[in-house]
Amino acid sequence: MSANLLTLESAGAASALPTAAQAGTQAAPVAAAADSERPGYLPEKFWDPEGKKVRLDVMSKSYGELERKLSSMMPGPQAPDFDKALRKALGVPEAPDAYRIELKDDLLQVDPEVNKRLHAAGFSPAQAQLVYDLAIERMVPLVREYAEVYRSEMTQTKLIEEFGGDTAWSTLAPQLASWGQANLPSSVYDALAATPEGVRALHKLMNSGEPNLRGATAAASGPADEAELRKLMADKRYWRDHDPELVRIVSEGFKRLYPDRD
Repeated sequence: MSANLLTLESAGAASALPTAAQAGTQAAPVAAAADSERPGYLPEKFWDPEGKKVRLDVMSKSYGELERKLSSMMPGPQAPDFDKALRKALGVPEAPDAYRIELKDDLLQVDPEVNKRLHAAGFSPAQAQLVYDLAIERMVPLVREYAEVYRSEMTQTKLIEEFGGDTAWSTLAPQLASWGQANLPSSVYDALAATPEGVRALHKLMNSGEPNLRGATAAASGPADEAELRKLMADKRYWRDHDPELVRIVSEGFKRLYPDRD
């Protein structure tokens, strides 16, 4: 006897079978349970959920592809071109003469031998420039200072020989300094004492018995005190020779000191 599909008993039996949506809902926990056995650090593509094991073949293939990609970018340390590739990546030029050094002081010049050593050590252009910059910053001032000291010593040595040797110079030098400081404006004395020609001129002035030029300069350039003007008046060129220039200096000096006098 065929079952009556319209009876409630038949409907109840049929309703006991799961629908497609219900079947999917029930299967999901099973799949989730299988996937939950995959270690958290392992990407899904490397896990076999059915065999519940790592897909070593897929992992090996992926590692090989990664290694090939990295090797194309930079060869490994054991590769014959590793050093060359590394230097290129760091910006090291192909040859020492390819460095473009900017010099900030004329005293220093680009040294090809230095550049060869920088290149051999793998210096980038920026590092090579820094070497030269530090040399200019630290070494050039010392070189200039030592050069000036050497020049002064050589100049003084020649003067000592010219004026009769060490013994004569040890006596003459203090005399020149004392006379120059007493009779010349400080700026004039400093200028003369700084060069061999100036020292020779100072020596001639001292030996010629020239009058005190400090007072004459002060009178010519600005107001002087009366004592200095009196010294100028005591000069024989003033009272005996009536030197026009000296007379003018004395006259103008008194006018500046005493403008209200007739």
